[in-house]
Amino acid sequence: MTWIEALILGIVQGLTEFLPVSSSGHLQVFKELLGVGGTRDLTFEVLVHAATVCSTIVVLRKEISTLLQGLFRFKLNEETLFLFKIFISMLPVAIVGLCFKEQVESIFGEGLNIVGTCLLLTACLLAFAYYAKPLSDKLRKPKSQTKADISFVDALIIGISQAIAVLPGLSRSGATIATGILLGNNKEKVAKFSFLMVLVPILGEALLDVVKVVKVGTGGVETTHSLVPLLIGFIAAFITGLLACRWMLNLVAKGNLKWFALYCAALGLLVLVW
Repeated sequence: MTWIEALILGIVQGLTEFLPVSSSGHLQVFKELLGVGGTRDLTFEVLVHAATVCSTIVVLRKEISTLLQGLFRFKLNEETLFLFKIFISMLPVAIVGLCFKEQVESIFGEGLNIVGTCLLLTACLLAFAYYAKPLSDKLRKPKSQTKADISFVDALIIGISQAIAVLPGLSRSGATIATGILLGNNKEKVAKFSFLMVLVPILGEALLDVVKVVKVGTGGVETTHSLVPLLIGFIAAFITGLLACRWMLNLVAKGNLKWFALYCAALGLLVLVW
């Protein structure tokens, strides 16, 4: 991988990890455009995912610090309850990752048809969340338009949507945020919950990939790289991840998901035609 390819893919990963447009789908598309779609570079993927995790930690450092402080008081409080909800939300994707990892990875090798189809599904979900939520607001009393907090049941349902969103082209952040909004939760709260709930799964997946790289060694998976492309990819993903994470939190608060729905629909159609 050249440093230019690493820069482009790092920027794509950083931007699309948080925006509701599917980072996996965009990486598939850009790998095809760059001519590197036939290989899976685990070392590079681990680094760019780690970069976006670092971006999340930096942007939500205050929230993470508060949660950890509450956890280490070793008593039941608001912070520990929130962490229990995060744990519950991770169960569905953990089951998929542990029991169906090979089947999911095989889907990534099916070409761009699945990517285009899932992008269209993402567009439909975002559009439905944008237009259905205002309608549901009108049916509620003014003082109860949104829930005070995300419930345990909501956390599980959001977690199920995250597990389904492992498909390439189906946006994880789009699926989880849209699901939370449709369940009647506060937009800003559900966006932060969405970004926090993915930290452990991404780190877990990265750890499994590291183990796989170590086991495979030099037999079939590219594990030796020039340091420059790896460093460039990490920095690009980290910086663009910072911008995208902050931007997404502001966008969700304003409820501007319809533009992402239009973008996903256009890109999905373009990919299918291509």
